[in-house]
Amino acid sequence: MDYTKLIELASYTFPAIITGLVAYYLFKSYFKDQQNTRRWLLQKDYQKDTLPLRLQAYERMTLLMERINPSHLLIRITPISENKNEYANYVIAQVDQEFEHNLPQQIYVTNECWSIITTAKNATIQMIRLAAKNEKVNDANQLRELILSDLIEKPSPSSAALAFIKNEVSRLW
Repeated sequence: MDYTKLIELASYTFPAIITGLVAYYLFKSYFKDQQNTRRWLLQKDYQKDTLPLRLQAYERMTLLMERINPSHLLIRITPISENKNEYANYVIAQVDQEFEHNLPQQIYVTNECWSIITTAKNATIQMIRLAAKNEKVNDANQLRELILSDLIEKPSPSSAALAFIKNEVSRLW
């Protein structure tokens, strides 16, 4: 075989290979960019549809935290009898009922937020139970006074959850 033929063949093949590699790289970059643009547009549409639902869920979680706040709860729920344990159980049942009413909203809030809300609910129930076990408390009115006086010294469990909810909603924008 003649070297000139080899050089001639290489001179045609080499530019063709380089052109093919450049075209492959450009098409790959173009299609990747198009895929990213489509993904961004889908995410934008998804966020436009889900943002109102998520905001509504956070509003309901805020309302839940306000309704189970012991200072609001004890003013709203008057004792049905003088028995402190009956009153404590009734108030705890109201907290559980409020919580169960809002269970479906957990799919719209983050896991961390839901965990904090659940913790606030459990801490509120625990606060009521501990106050009911206090031997200095003889009736339902004294139970109310003890819980309300405890809230003067320390914040309610739902106030920390409310702060977290507000922070999370501010990150949605």
